[in-house]
Amino acid sequence: MSEWSAGYMAEIDYTYGYYAELNPARAKLALLQAGLHAPEVAHACELGFGQGVSVNIHAATGGTQWAGTDFNPAHACFAQELAQFAGHGADLQEQAFEAFCQRSDLPDFDFIGMHGIWSWVSDANRAILVDFLARKLKPGGVLYVSYNTQPGWAAMAPMRELLALHAQTMSAPGAGVLSRVNNALSFAQQLLDAKPVYALLNSGVADRIKTLQTQDRNYLAHEYFNDHWQPMGFSSMARWLGGAKLQWACSAHYIDSLDAINLTAEQSALLAAIPDVNFRQSVGDFCVNRQFRKDYWVKGVRELGAAERLQRWRRQGFVLVKLREEIDLELTGRQARMNCNAALYAPLLEQLADHEVHTGEQLEQALQPHGIPFDELRHMLWMLCVIDAVHPAQEAGVTEQARACADRLNACLLERASDASAVSCLASPVTGGGVGITPFQQLFLRARQSGMTQAAEWGQHAWRTLQALGQCVVKDGEALRDPAANLAELQSQAEDFAARVLPMLRALRVAP
Repeated sequence: MSEWSAGYMAEIDYTYGYYAELNPARAKLALLQAGLHAPEVAHACELGFGQGVSVNIHAATGGTQWAGTDFNPAHACFAQELAQFAGHGADLQEQAFEAFCQRSDLPDFDFIGMHGIWSWVSDANRAILVDFLARKLKPGGVLYVSYNTQPGWAAMAPMRELLALHAQTMSAPGAGVLSRVNNALSFAQQLLDAKPVYALLNSGVADRIKTLQTQDRNYLAHEYFNDHWQPMGFSSMARWLGGAKLQWACSAHYIDSLDAINLTAEQSALLAAIPDVNFRQSVGDFCVNRQFRKDYWVKGVRELGAAERLQRWRRQGFVLVKLREEIDLELTGRQARMNCNAALYAPLLEQLADHEVHTGEQLEQALQPHGIPFDELRHMLWMLCVIDAVHPAQEAGVTEQARACADRLNACLLERASDASAVSCLASPVTGGGVGITPFQQLFLRARQSGMTQAAEWGQHAWRTLQALGQCVVKDGEALRDPAANLAELQSQAEDFAARVLPMLRALRVAP
């Protein structure tokens, strides 16, 4: 492995994922729900941005000036191409953490994000990151960090080490990383077939290996085959970040806030009796056997007063990002399921059905005839955010300022709709983040972008694209082999897209 990678998997590109937790607008709502102050984010930074999908979407859709680095030159090149096309001016570099974090020309940041890098870098690099947070994150600033944690990895950690060891020692000289990954997984299955005592005492490992067999190999290479890999308990993370004066604020995974579906009554009572925040988080991880954490930390946690908290909820804008008829009001936690009262939510969803931005105050006034008190409305809005049906919205001025930049980025992303570098979302200046969109919907939008005005034309364009790639439509689990059947299905989907989905994407400013 090349020395510049410092033990990180650099032989194969990372996936083109989008990570909503890196959206400062989303962090702001999580902190508001927790009753905590959130800063106005003028400057933000993403450390280890991978392919740069998230940082480009966030830079293109908000009023925030972004900076970031990824030491993989292929990743940085792709991210820089998107940034240049969008024209948002983000400072995206191809530098190792040591070089980037020592730059004297960087501003102090209100928000810093690290998605998935903490677990896969050396302690030396962790020390560099903590020093950067101590120097460059402003007082009151927010850190988003995700990482593998204990005790959820306790059973699988030895198997992961064995997988990496096999890839390092048993592969043929010169074998590519995908070959090494596949061979390691095959050996792991051979080991399990031999019924080792380890597998008998850790029955879930066999299921984990079966799951790995189905996952994207690029993702697996980065997740499991780095030289440095350490699942870290919450208490250890708190000690690291304590050196930068950071305090845990709340989970970035919204559903974690719902104890009723994640904990038993006994577990809730146990945690409620623990006064120390950090120890309570550690015990909670044991209760749910957590293996991955997504958290917001703050340099100087400050609680909101009750009146100010309500005022901020009333000022906050919300927007529906799913078709109403496709919203599932059931939530599934670690311990139980919860069904939201459809009749209770119906008036609220009716108000949001136009996919325009509505503030908490506007919704409160509109729902007065239904007798819904604001505390209950606030809870309902949070639940809709938990199920990802509603997103917090930016102020109208920020949205309008970002529209042209977001349009350029989306045009660039749509040009890649049929490529390996295609992403599963587009940029919305309304939410300041990404909105999910299917591959066929991207092809329809690309056809529309090229000047085709009729849904039938969009379907024809999509079918020509699939034919050129040697692909076909899969419907109800069956591949359609007849060209006429493929065209008919795509045209039907295009008509549905035009009638139902396109108006929503227009309201979200995703489609011009």
